[in-house]
Amino acid sequence: MDRNGEPHKRFICSFPDCAARYNKQWKLDAHMCKHTGVKPFACARDGCGKSFCTKYHLERHEVSHSGAKSFRCTVDGCADSFTTNSNMRRHVARAHGQGQRTYACDVRGCGLAFRKNKQLRSHVCERHSALPPYQCAHAGCGMRFAFPSRLRRHEKVHMGYPCKEEGCAFTGKTWTELQRHRKESHRPVFECERCAKVLRDSWSLQKHRRVHSDVRVVLNCPRDGCGRSFTTVFNLQSHISSFHDELRPFACAREGCGKTFAMKQSLLRHAVVHDPDRKKMREPRPRRSLASRLSGYKPKKKATGHTESPETAEPRSNVSAVPQSLGNSG
Repeated sequence: MDRNGEPHKRFICSFPDCAARYNKQWKLDAHMCKHTGVKPFACARDGCGKSFCTKYHLERHEVSHSGAKSFRCTVDGCADSFTTNSNMRRHVARAHGQGQRTYACDVRGCGLAFRKNKQLRSHVCERHSALPPYQCAHAGCGMRFAFPSRLRRHEKVHMGYPCKEEGCAFTGKTWTELQRHRKESHRPVFECERCAKVLRDSWSLQKHRRVHSDVRVVLNCPRDGCGRSFTTVFNLQSHISSFHDELRPFACAREGCGKTFAMKQSLLRHAVVHDPDRKKMREPRPRRSLASRLSGYKPKKKATGHTESPETAEPRSNVSAVPQSLGNSG
């Protein structure tokens, strides 16, 4: 504890121009996700792919898969249950009025009551006062606010949000505009040391490194008698839906097209075909064998061919991993 009675914040962010500091290591680790983009706690559920900065957020997310509501209302006669303890306590306060403090307006003839003191103060300024007390001092503005915090937030509209990167003179009109600028102009470069490919964040780089691994896991089709295998969950799901279940529920709405797809992402990619801006079209990648793709070999750009799609993937033996040496035989 410091002299003011607050916890001593000895865990300090090491990034330049960041003054964040915390009293717990896990709080600093969660904060570092904002700088690095790394979210170390990944959901293990097949096909999910979501990851989080803290273990608590991961555990809270896992409830969405199980649907378990293990926190029952503590009030007698109420059978409601909730996924988290905080949701249960909020229900008790709102539905049963336990521990809920109200703030009543003392203006004669009003009688309104509010759950928060801030709501009461806002009500008094708007209904019973001529003008809110906090006025913007910027020339020609004249905006007034009931709370100083809202005035400070408003004043940033006039000052703007300057970029703090060295040598950058950009100033955003809004916080969102500044964040967009930082994302587009000052994004950290994550480059693969094996093939020099540039990824958008460290998590994507870590996922990409699997391409260069000596052994890479492939996904076998679980249907009896089917020997096909795929390198991504998306291609496997698309194969099962279109080939085995004969389900292609996503149809192109373009008049005269009529094409259908097993996955929504496939329909979104197909929509580019109807886009008048042909520059958005991507040239097809060269068709390569599974062993060649798993080897990590990067072909020259002038190579011609087609890429593997779930609908055209050729049958392969049921294997769980393919060694890198197979890349020289395909």
